[in-house]
Amino acid sequence: MKKIKFLILFFLITNYSFAQKFAYVDTDYILSKIPEYNQAQDKLDNYSKGWQEEIEMTMQKIEKMYRSYQSEQILLTEEMKSAREDMIFAEEKKVQDLQMKYFGPEGMLFSKRQELIKPIQDKIYDAIQQVATNNKYSVIFDSSSDLIMLYTNNNLDKSDKVLELMGY
Repeated sequence: MKKIKFLILFFLITNYSFAQKFAYVDTDYILSKIPEYNQAQDKLDNYSKGWQEEIEMTMQKIEKMYRSYQSEQILLTEEMKSAREDMIFAEEKKVQDLQMKYFGPEGMLFSKRQELIKPIQDKIYDAIQQVATNNKYSVIFDSSSDLIMLYTNNNLDKSDKVLELMGY
């Protein structure tokens, strides 16, 4: 009987010692509570708006050139038509280049986002790592990502602890 009790106790202790601890954070919630993030997002929005306006103005200029070409086309020689078409195509190419320069995969918006938001994300990541280490969590999930969490216990949400560690 003592052997059985000992084995049961041994298995319970062994299972408990190998149990992994899980928690989750909501990075969208964390980011919404950080004033620097909101300021950075506002700056990005302003940059984007300015660049978009520049592109739209250039497109309006092209549209005006095209309408002018359409109305004068009958009066133009083939050589003049070709020159006007080339001018319009060159302007369209400039617009495409501007769009890539500002909004492309390696455009200025991406660079500005890296410059303004990445340091904030790094601070959050460091705080999450510290929470995980201090509380011996094996895994911390992000509930705002594509990871599907069908059920969560609010006691496992450590978002406020991360914010507290960051001083917010």
